[in-house]
This record gives sequence, C-alpha cells and structure tokens, in this order.
Amino acid sequence: MSEVYKRAGVDINAGYEAVEGMKGHVKKTMRPEVIGGLGSFGAAFDLSKLSLEEPVLVSGTDGVGTKLKLAIDSGRHDTIGIDAVAMCVNDILTTGAEPLFFLDYIAVNKVHPKQVADIVQGVAAGCEMSGCALIGGETAEMGDMYGKGDYDIAGFSVGAVEKSKHIDGSGVSEGDTIIGLTSSGVHSNGYSLVRKLIADNNVDLNSTLDGETLIDLLLEPTRIYVKPVQALLEKVDVHAMSHITGGGFIENIPRAVPEHLGVDISVGDIEIPKIIEYLIELGDIDRDEAYNIFNMGIGFVVVVNPEDAEKTLDILTEAGESPVVIGEVTERKGISIHE
Repeated sequence: MSEVYKRAGVDINAGYEAVEGMKGHVKKTMRPEVIGGLGSFGAAFDLSKLSLEEPVLVSGTDGVGTKLKLAIDSGRHDTIGIDAVAMCVNDILTTGAEPLFFLDYIAVNKVHPKQVADIVQGVAAGCEMSGCALIGGETAEMGDMYGKGDYDIAGFSVGAVEKSKHIDGSGVSEGDTIIGLTSSGVHSNGYSLVRKLIADNNVDLNSTLDGETLIDLLLEPTRIYVKPVQALLEKVDVHAMSHITGGGFIENIPRAVPEHLGVDISVGDIEIPKIIEYLIELGDIDRDEAYNIFNMGIGFVVVVNPEDAEKTLDILTEAGESPVVIGEVTERKGISIHE
C-alpha cells in the first residue's frame, strides 16, 4: 500500500522517519500538565493542574510569511520554527496569558526527514523559550500543491490567565507610560518588500554588514518575550501590551489602548537594528512609511501607570531586556511619532 501511495507522490515511510526525528526535540518541551505523548489523534492538556480559580483560555494562530522563502533558498531550516512559535505566543502574551501548549502544521512538497526534523527543532526551541509544550502537529506531503523544495509552516498556541488578571486595554488612562522591548531585527514581517528590494538591487545575501552576513541578519529569529513579561506581570499592574508585527508602530501600538485615546511616541532613544536601517536606505523608504512596515527596533510594548515606569524598567532589565520609554498615552486619538 505504501508503494502505491509513493507512486502517487507521498512517501509514508519518510513521514514515519520524520516523526522519529522530531521526538527528541519535542520531549524537551514537555510540561507536567501534558497527558500522553506525541502520536495520539488528539493532544491532551490537564487544565486542573493549573493554579487558576477562573481560567480564561486565550488562543492564537499565525505563520511566518515569505521569510520562509529566504530559509528555503538558503537551505537553513533550523530557526524558522522559532519564528512560528514567536508569532503565536507573543500575541497571546498581550492578554497576560501564560502560553501552555503549541501545535504546528508543516506542509511540504516532499518529506525530507532531516529537513522536517530541522524545522521542528526550531519549533521546539521556541517552545522552550516560551515555556510551552509542543504537544502535537501535522506534517503533510503535498507534491501537487508546493514546488520542489517548498514548504509552509503555521502554528497554533493556547494560553491561560486568571479571569481577574486578563488584560484587554480597558485599564489604560491618559498619561500612562509606554515602554518598548527591543527587537532582534526584522522579525517576521515585511519580507515581501524585503525580498523585492533584494531582487531589484541584485543583493548578494552572503555579503556582510558590520561583520555579519545579510542572510544571517535576515534569518535572525523573532524574539520571544514571554519570560521577561511574565516576570513583570508578577510585580506590576500592566494596563496593556502590544506585539509589534505587520503594520509596525502605526497599526499595532494604538490597538493596545481604548478607541477614545491615542499614543504619542518619541523614537529618539530607540536603536534601530542595522539590518532595518540598511533596508530603508536600500529602498529609499520614507521614515513615516517605515514605521508602518517594520518594527523599527521595538518588538513588544507594555503600557503602565507612570508611577510604575521605573519599577517596570528595573524588572525588565533584570530579566535580560533593554527596555526604553518610548511615549505616553494621550487624549488625542491615533498615533503621533516624532524624534
């Protein structure tokens, strides 16, 4: 039967081999609440083991976008899974939820066990960084859907938060302080433009920028902010949070505050990553437009009472972050960005 299916383009045995290659990576992510192991038809997680009286479940799903094309073209697959995890767990973190578990979906032209294992290695690494368990997933071989060597990856994560501590931005007030957590580079947004700039300018991705190759800088994984932000939530009443993804500052920071309020952002103290500066110069991109495309050096934002600002900076710094005050909440709707 497997030979018949193989002649139709699906290698079942390669799939089995890929699963075996995943197991060691997956095992590192296990939590005590996980019931059973990898391979069941449904992944199970025991919520009763959580010390929450009124648990609210928060879910998020996302992909990596066309950053995948750079990973595929360069033959480097071991970090793109971190991006898939980050895009999900950072989103649900904005509600104050602790990520509990993650599932991935990998669709490939053809199952190459080593390639799939490399992808899952990155997923497992991202799960370890965020403290959530990789409890299931799917690898689908679809030769008629994807070109040779191509694949896609998407993720789904579930977290939980005490109902009384759920963060939805309703506690934000005029005058609240906005604090940014630094990004590691482009993260996982804007890559359709990035790839166009590279193609239009015949850029050699093996060329260097301040001693690092462009491909290294462009494949730098999205940062995962779960652990430092959880450390902050234990000690500070955070009013709102935002994950700076597609749409940059313009789209994402105002989403964190109520509709009748706005944000005033001062970017003078933000260190823009060199790869983003390079791309802006390469494409002669207007600065205002850049803040609507890239994260511009800030990957995550927290909004706190100004009286808690210094304490927030200290806690985040102690947790290994380099936080910076980037603005305040205003009574004027929308967003204002200035030096």
